Amino acid sequence: MIRFIRFMRWNPFLIGCLLFCTAVGLFIGRRLIASEVPMTIAQVHYSGGGDWYGDATVIKNWLRLLRTRADIETAEARVILKLTDHTLYQYPMLYLVGHGNIQLTEAEVEALRDYLMNGGFLFANDDYGLDESFRREMQRVFPEQELQPIPNTHLIYRCFYALKGLPKIHEHDGEPAQGFGLFHDGRMVVYYVYSSDIGDGLEDADVHPEDTPEVRELAAKMAVNIAVYALTH
Repeated sequence: MIRFIRFMRWNPFLIGCLLFCTAVGLFIGRRLIASEVPMTIAQVHYSGGGDWYGDATVIKNWLRLLRTRADIETAEARVILKLTDHTLYQYPMLYLVGHGNIQLTEAEVEALRDYLMNGGFLFANDDYGLDESFRREMQRVFPEQELQPIPNTHLIYRCFYALKGLPKIHEHDGEPAQGFGLFHDGRMVVYYVYSSDIGDGLEDADVHPEDTPEVRELAAKMAVNIAVYALTH
């Protein structure tokens, strides 16, 4: 069986984080291996008509936050890949975004399931309009479970920055921000945010000028937490 390799360098914060997680039984040691290759995040290119290519400036800004705030050595640009690409296991974390329909092939469903069961992590950001098809496709990936609400006490909201829960970044229909997860062997492998739109708050400031600096800061903190959680679990 292929075991996933995390691509990052050790640094004082992460050593401390891993020691903490080990102490409380939260860290699965086999899933994090030091490497000289800078960490990056890959954006999923999917079919079905949805705008998989959105949030064009999110990942570069997200990676910059990880370098400057969490002292994680990263690449500087996003990578685009399909789930069946042979390079999938080079990326510890995937980003999926869109407003519309997602349709995965059987090969993509199998590839994503294997990736997640072997240490990978998927963060999905609903730009509004993604919810129905995303839930349908995740049911195909893990047919034995449904997306579970993630409580505000979950470690993802406090593993780096202490947040009160998932912040509301962009208003679409007035619903509260909601986080959902899928799990494998007790580890959250999919984190899905609905009616929050963390990505909007990570875009270059001129993309969504209505987002205040305070709102953008909440998005930045949540994004750092998501990545730190993904890299240490």
